[in-house]
Amino acid sequence: MENSRRKFIKQASMAGAGVMLAKTSWSAKSYKRIIGANDRVRVGVIGFSDRHRSSHMPCFMNHYKELNFEIVGVSDIWKKRREEGAAMWKDKMQHDVKAFRNNEEMYGSKMVDAVFISTADFQHALHTIEAVKAGCDAYVEKPFAETMADNKAALKAVKESNKIVQIGSQRRSGANYHAANDFIKSGKFGPITMVELTWNVNQPGRWRRPELLPILKEEDTDWKRFLMNRPYEKFDPRIYLEYRLFWPYSSGLPGQWMSHQIDTVHWFTGLKHPRSVVANGGIYQWKDGRRNWDTILAAFDYGPLDDMSQGFQVSFGSRMHNGDEHPAEIYYSNGGELNLITNKISPKGGLTERMAAAMGMKANLLPEISLENADPVVASANTGGDRLTSNHVRNWMECVRSRKQPHAPIEAGYSHSIANIMTTAAAHTGYKATFDEKAQEVVVNGKVFKY
Repeated sequence: MENSRRKFIKQASMAGAGVMLAKTSWSAKSYKRIIGANDRVRVGVIGFSDRHRSSHMPCFMNHYKELNFEIVGVSDIWKKRREEGAAMWKDKMQHDVKAFRNNEEMYGSKMVDAVFISTADFQHALHTIEAVKAGCDAYVEKPFAETMADNKAALKAVKESNKIVQIGSQRRSGANYHAANDFIKSGKFGPITMVELTWNVNQPGRWRRPELLPILKEEDTDWKRFLMNRPYEKFDPRIYLEYRLFWPYSSGLPGQWMSHQIDTVHWFTGLKHPRSVVANGGIYQWKDGRRNWDTILAAFDYGPLDDMSQGFQVSFGSRMHNGDEHPAEIYYSNGGELNLITNKISPKGGLTERMAAAMGMKANLLPEISLENADPVVASANTGGDRLTSNHVRNWMECVRSRKQPHAPIEAGYSHSIANIMTTAAAHTGYKATFDEKAQEVVVNGKVFKY
């Protein structure tokens, strides 16, 4: 056990020097050996959102010079945001950045090789289809899709295109998460018996944009383009700006937060989706006209589809009226826990010698192992952005060069979307949601779930 512990700590510390650097990072010399390495990659922005401004922008700036990328255009259907985006990127790039009224204009210009997509939740999959059909690689924010029709169509389009698509599940570029994945897959953790996921905040302004609501005018945007394939309803600036609060434009808590955490379950276990989901909740605190709940509890059954005797449960709980935004992810086995809050593996809760002896069994206790790591932003100049997203953006940029699959490929987005849609179906109908593997459809009460 001690030898295994020393070996794992050594591996984790090596990973902490920078996520998967030995496998995916590139030196100036290595780029010269790649066909087309001297060609500058021209990147467009699809949706100049808060997420793009606060996260994609500084993370891209950390790496663009070294990897020979540049931003050349911003597409946004709202005049205010496209002009702001073009101006801000012009200042960063120190050259003109073109503002496009919509994606067709951008792709028609033949100016872009790759795009950042950070539009409304329900648009991500649809905008991914547009991107790959236009011959572009894409970095796509989560949740990837909010309906199975969009999810299946986008998966098909990406697979047929052979384009590099990175889903914005940035945990997959964290050294501590890689160390956790390696430990679980090594078998040393033992079978997972339970996973607890929580994400709680106390923020009445979360996902609200009251300062922008009076500014947004229908004549300054393209409401029909915004709606895409959703049922028509009259122009509503709240739906446009605060879409995370309104189904069917977002599932809210499952799509925004659960999608990150449930993705690690799929990654660590190799399972593609839950076997079933039940969910309950409501709008208990923020009665501001929203449609999506401010509180949810969901329970998932995971395991092999052909062996119901094997498996484990996952719980997800989220509330928006009490909490400090420290998302919790704890994996349990009979020998202890893997805690991604503390970044430690420990024997806590494991089978002690005294309790085992009562049944003539042996104790089962995990070793104490730290998953802490340096995990620096790998950059010639650090301009900000969180470490996980900076590493994740860099991984995508490297894979655009190498044509290797990124840390969070299209399949990751497809899988977390199935879990999200199953949760939404269970929450909206009050029935247990299951997944029809053959039809690739979410089923509730014997019927395919449709919004």
